[in-house]
Formats: sequence, C-alpha cells, structure tokens
Amino acid sequence: MPELPEVEVTRLSFADRIAGARIDGARLGKPLRWALGCDPAQLAGRTVRGVRRRGKYLLLDLDHGLLLLHLGMSGSLSFAASQPPAGVHDHFDLLTSRGVLRLHDPRRFGAVVYADNQAAPVAARLLGKLGMEPLGPDFGLQAFHAGLKRHQAAIKQILLAGEVVVGVGNIYACEALFLAGIRPTVRGARISRPQAARLYVAIRDVLARAVQKGGSTLRDFSNAQGESGYFQLEAMVYDRAGQPCRVCGVGIKLLRQGQRSTYFCPACQRY
Repeated sequence: MPELPEVEVTRLSFADRIAGARIDGARLGKPLRWALGCDPAQLAGRTVRGVRRRGKYLLLDLDHGLLLLHLGMSGSLSFAASQPPAGVHDHFDLLTSRGVLRLHDPRRFGAVVYADNQAAPVAARLLGKLGMEPLGPDFGLQAFHAGLKRHQAAIKQILLAGEVVVGVGNIYACEALFLAGIRPTVRGARISRPQAARLYVAIRDVLARAVQKGGSTLRDFSNAQGESGYFQLEAMVYDRAGQPCRVCGVGIKLLRQGQRSTYFCPACQRY
C-alpha cells in the first residue's frame, strides 16, 4: 500500500511538469472507490496551479476547484506526453496541454474526487480528521506526546490510525519504533516524554530517508516517471523475521497486530 513517502515521491515526480498545464479533458474508466463528483467535461479549460499533499492524498489545485487523488492499496500515477491506449486497470486520465496524468489501479481502492474548494463537504470529509504532517512545520513534540497519551491502544496501532500523525504506514512504523527503542505493543498512554521524543525524531528521520530513497517498492510501486523505490533495501526490521538484528544480532521477531505484520527486535526494543 503506498504510504506517505510513496505519495510524496509521486508528487515530486510530476508536480513541476504539470503546474501551469491547461486541462483539455478527462477520461473515466471503471468506477473507483468514490465518484468523481462532477461531469468530466466540466474540467476542460481549467488550469492546474500546483500539486500538494495532505497525508496520503494528492491535491491538484486548479484555477477553480481541486482534484483529490488517492492511490488506494495498489494504485500508481504516471505522467507522460502521451500514454498508450488505456488498459483494463487504467481508470482515470487527465488530459492536459503538458501531458496525460493516468491513474492505474488494479484493485480500484483509489479515487479521484472533485471539490469546489478544500472546505467543501466532500474534501472536509476526506481530510478533516487527518493528524499532523510529520514532515511539516506544525508537527510538534508536545502535541505528539499529548496525542499518544490519549490512547490506550498499542503504539503501533496508534501510528497506523493516522489521527495523531499521518502517513506512518506499516513499514515506517516498524522502522521508527525500532530506532526509538520502543516495543510496538506498548500502550500509547504509557509512552513517556523521553520515549515520545525519540519516536518523534525517528518518525521524521525514517520518512525523510524514505522520500530520499524514492519510497519502498515491495511489489509494483513506481513514481509518475516509472521509477521504483529502494528504502526497503535498508530496512532494519521490516520483513526480516528470523534474521539477526543489524545492531545486536538477536533474531528479529514477527507478530500480528490488527491483521498487519509487525517486526521488532526483542533486545533493542525492550520497553
């Protein structure tokens, strides 16, 4: 599932190229997770002002309105001067004066949604409950610790929920908890301020390095230029069950939390 680093890498791979483009039209394929919310013909003639990210959503700001794009569980975007004929899993094309932006999504959990503005009900419903941006200036340690203390759930589950901080998906939660020396089963309410401080730094570090490495490609993720990510190659614990910890040599353990695989080192993450 594309997480914050993969979405940010995707944004960076086409944002500069599509900014300023005039929309010539849009093509819809099979229905996606949510309806577009407007007649595709209404998009023609509008201009793409820029591309932002909020959590795992990409926001294409237009001269009137915006498009919210979500990659779902297996989606990817590509942007090129021209695209081959749409395949069975190509569900949305945005035709512009600078190229075609295409959403490819085999499982159809992704979405492209139009909103008149970010305060519109459909946008507020999708974005309104998202937590702090971990790589943004508003991600504060005090607010982060306070958010963790409000929850009795396991710290790993709190990170995945995205209500305290967004974008810390399964791979990155495992890696950040390892760097912080925190066991993934510890309840959020029991996280001390020093632990929260270590985790705060670890989250920013892991996500920033993941963006720098182009994200993680476990199956078929690629950015809008077709390039894969390489962060998974330097993972300390993720997908390394039974292998020796790169720090202490103890075998990495695997457990299931909320139907997701959790990897940790029982020696380096004692508390």
